[in-house]
Amino acid sequence: MKRVKLLLAILVLSTQTTSLWGQEVSIDQNRVQIPVLKFKSCTPILQFKINTTKELFVENLLVEFEGTTNINDIDSVFLFDMGKDSTWQTNKGRLIRNQRLSNDHADFTFPSPQGVKNKYFIVAVTLSDNTSLDHSISTGIRKVAFLQSPPLNPSIEAKRINQRIGVALRKGGDDGVVRYRIPALASTNENTLLALYDVRRDSGRDLQGDIDIGLSRSTDGGNTWEPMRIVLDMGEYGMLPQKFNGVSDACILVDKNSNKIYIAGCWMHGVIDSKTGKPVEELTVASTDWNHQWRNNGSLPGFDINRTSQFLLTKSIDDGKTWGDPINITKQAKNNEWHLSAPAPGSGITLDDGTLVFPSQGKDKNQHPFSNITFSKDGGQSWQRSKPSYSNTTENMLVQLSDGSIMQNMRDNRNRYEKSNSNGRAIFTTKDLGAHWEQHPTHHNALVEPVCMASIYKHTYTNMNGEHKSILLFSNPNSKYRRERMTIKLSFDEGQTWPEKYWLLLDELELSGGYSSLTSINNSTIGILYEGSQAQMTFESIGLDDLGINDAQLP
Repeated sequence: MKRVKLLLAILVLSTQTTSLWGQEVSIDQNRVQIPVLKFKSCTPILQFKINTTKELFVENLLVEFEGTTNINDIDSVFLFDMGKDSTWQTNKGRLIRNQRLSNDHADFTFPSPQGVKNKYFIVAVTLSDNTSLDHSISTGIRKVAFLQSPPLNPSIEAKRINQRIGVALRKGGDDGVVRYRIPALASTNENTLLALYDVRRDSGRDLQGDIDIGLSRSTDGGNTWEPMRIVLDMGEYGMLPQKFNGVSDACILVDKNSNKIYIAGCWMHGVIDSKTGKPVEELTVASTDWNHQWRNNGSLPGFDINRTSQFLLTKSIDDGKTWGDPINITKQAKNNEWHLSAPAPGSGITLDDGTLVFPSQGKDKNQHPFSNITFSKDGGQSWQRSKPSYSNTTENMLVQLSDGSIMQNMRDNRNRYEKSNSNGRAIFTTKDLGAHWEQHPTHHNALVEPVCMASIYKHTYTNMNGEHKSILLFSNPNSKYRRERMTIKLSFDEGQTWPEKYWLLLDELELSGGYSSLTSINNSTIGILYEGSQAQMTFESIGLDDLGINDAQLP
């Protein structure tokens, strides 16, 4: 029997229309920029739709991988029938075929012809565990053979999208956990990567709940990771069930001048009744009481663990292998009148003079949210709180600028409604550890957000002349409206400008949470841990050349 051979133009979104048997037949190929993940059963890489005015039947379909860095990175290829659903979620489709990949293409021959009238399909792959993070995948449809004839042989073009390799560090269901949220990432003085996250065991919602802080550790630049460790867990403290002793919102701080590493977390003990403002008594495993520390009197003035959320630390002195008992610094980090003082998730910094600084956040005596910093000038022996930098802001991260000042980059609640040119991250600076704050020129006008946690990070490197230099990097969902389009941006002038030429889109689909955390891996490589569309905790290794620069272009 004759087959129709349909060779499609390879574009990010390409459509070819052909007249067959008196009807128009078109095939759309759609590619989106998403990472292809190791340690995941399958990742979608290509969506295509066959449009017909009448029912047609496919006997054979050929998927090719021209442009892929190493074809041996691909272990298996899957084909899903998505019906009328144009999403990229393979669990909503029907698996038609899967096969191991033995050469540079996957040849799907159907046991019986497949009806394809106006249907969507997804091609997905499973990667080998030893796939390198600097590789990429490229794919296209090479042939579609219908039950009917005659054959067609259009030309094929070379332009296509390259999808970078990443790691599915944590997925829902791993270790029996419902959801992983709130990434924090740091590189230790021994060049070990430490990745932290909420372990939300029974529910995806925020505190209060059975939530611990988990940690994954990598000694090879993120290619492989050790089994999860639990580093902050208050268990059944005070004779209350674990779901009333949750710890969330990890922030990690590596002391650059010692072997100490600190992790901060927010602990809720019990529940405050939202109506009475009093602690709920006689809580049991069966109790359904719940409140959020940021809402409805969920955290109150004072220091008592039954009334206000607690600011906890744990410390490691062996490169993150083991961690000490929780240290409660609430009385140092919180003003008695404030309703809340908590770490801001992500990472802290070591200043040039050795001062350790955590980004922090809270609610004042009127329950207005604010951002501030919490710092130690004695190597972590004691901690102090700063004044709020700005109101109606929350999660934030910090960098030290060349003049010694601290720049604070903040999530701003105003952006829920502000979608004009004034949409943007709140930016303030301080030269005296938060005793005084000044508005930065880029405040509300440089870095758009849909209201979401973001990461700012100073990457230090040695240039070709042997000089020590730095650049700033920023990551967040690059949208005013939705948590989508996870993007890294770069600044050569300490955050004054963020040229679009150096933006790098990592994941353009709707994100599972949209939080992110950046760190350095080596002189020319950045690591990012983020809540992506393909895994709840997604890790990628990004070379500076991926951002459009090389060693010769670095200042």
